[in-house]
Amino acid sequence: MELLLPNPVNSTPLTTLGFLERAATAYSDSPSVVYNNVSYTWSQTHRRCLQMASSLTSLGVQRGQVVSVVAPNVPSMYELQFAVPMSGAVLNNINTRIDANTLSVLLQHSESKLVFVDHQSSSLVLEAISLFPRNTKPPQLVLIDDEKDLTSTTGFVDHYEGILEDGDPKFKWVRPKSEWDPMVLNYTSGTTSCPKGVSLSHRAVFLNTMNSLINWSVPNQPVYLWSLPIFHLNGWSLTWGMAAVGGTNICLRKVEPSLIYSLIKKHKVTHMCGAPVVLNMLSNSPDVEPLENPVQILTGGSPPPASVLAKTESKGFVVDHGYGLTETGGIVVSCAWKKEWNELPLTERARLKSRQGVKSVALTEVDVLDPETGESVKRDGKTIGEVVLRGGCLMLGYLKDTEATSKSMRENGWFYTGDLGVIHEDGYLEIKDRSKDIIISGGENISSPEVESVLYSHPAVNEAAVVAKPDTFWGETPCAFVSLKKNHELSEREIIEYCRDKLPHYMVPKTVVFQNELPKTSTGKVQKFILRGIAKSLT
Repeated sequence: MELLLPNPVNSTPLTTLGFLERAATAYSDSPSVVYNNVSYTWSQTHRRCLQMASSLTSLGVQRGQVVSVVAPNVPSMYELQFAVPMSGAVLNNINTRIDANTLSVLLQHSESKLVFVDHQSSSLVLEAISLFPRNTKPPQLVLIDDEKDLTSTTGFVDHYEGILEDGDPKFKWVRPKSEWDPMVLNYTSGTTSCPKGVSLSHRAVFLNTMNSLINWSVPNQPVYLWSLPIFHLNGWSLTWGMAAVGGTNICLRKVEPSLIYSLIKKHKVTHMCGAPVVLNMLSNSPDVEPLENPVQILTGGSPPPASVLAKTESKGFVVDHGYGLTETGGIVVSCAWKKEWNELPLTERARLKSRQGVKSVALTEVDVLDPETGESVKRDGKTIGEVVLRGGCLMLGYLKDTEATSKSMRENGWFYTGDLGVIHEDGYLEIKDRSKDIIISGGENISSPEVESVLYSHPAVNEAAVVAKPDTFWGETPCAFVSLKKNHELSEREIIEYCRDKLPHYMVPKTVVFQNELPKTSTGKVQKFILRGIAKSLT
């Protein structure tokens, strides 16, 4: 057969930015963004994003330069997911919960040219800018606020709405020269090391967005509640995904269970996302009647305990579970559900849903490799190895860190995640632990999530985390950190006895530490390195 080469007609770079144009046509008068008393349609959102992209170029922002955003899930945060890359710049969402020193480091590392700042984070950003070296030019700052009067605000060049009003609504947005051009820059949470800048291309973002919609079976015009921070992997790419399906984005500044339940009822929410800690909050919310209509909720991150999944579903949520990292830009492994599983008891369904699942449609391959031989482990649900991935939806690499990039993206064609897992007989992946979190006691490998799942099943336990405690005889033993629900009391002995009835004795925690609240990262992950330090001090 004759070899026909690509040409300009069929090789236009893949990008999610075109989804907004489609939404403005197909869903022009449908609600796009809702926040308190503010409501926009898709045609209005399209126009506003074009105006902001135009204004960014007028401020001197050039193709490939970084524009940062420090804001919660408010309408401007959603708009900037489109407007910044539509100007040709690289979008850098920054966690609102980090400290000024870390923020200063990230802004300098990314060489950010301009930062959009929510009014509640203004003092944080100004402090971060004050930490810049004298010979380093700081970025321009734009304030996001409901008020347009900046007479009492110093350090900001203008207000968000003021800049937007000066923009051209007919601006011809800057299309990528190549789908491999960087589109977003996301920093890792730093749970395993210092934060690293993950660069994702237009192609990767496009594939991840399609992943999110297909794997979750998202229908046209859903009502989506933003309980997942947009700064966290661009909302798992659902920021662009909601434009693709003409969804209604219900913005949420702060995650509060009572407010979430109220917004679900008011707006007839159909979909939402959240880390397992959010599921735990929703399932433990007191005096809440089960939902009138089921709400699809997608969770990811650390493996959610089966008991938490079961309690969440008893409230009326339908939980889907997936797996991804900052380096994947979103969820790339999902627990594809089988109809026959619906006939199983609730606890068994929850156990199956706690598994990460199978590769997404846009991921080329996922496997679990033996760390010594590099070969695939047995599909027996028991043999542990490191989870590896490959596919076009993965990152370009770590910004300014070739050593870290080559260490994780190896010459054998695999991205090494640092997560340990097993493959079950049916081909489904289950994460067992981070490689540094596995507990080795007397030569036996202990999966901390497995022990945590048992602890979560106790009706008095609110949060639980298990780490290794040094032991002169066993090498390491499990140490459990537990927070209890209000008006509940438990002793160390009672918890140990409870675990002993449900676990092999070598997996039972030898030490239990009670805390009011477990230390977490800004994205809700338990900071196990802090707990390991406490456990070590107990020896």
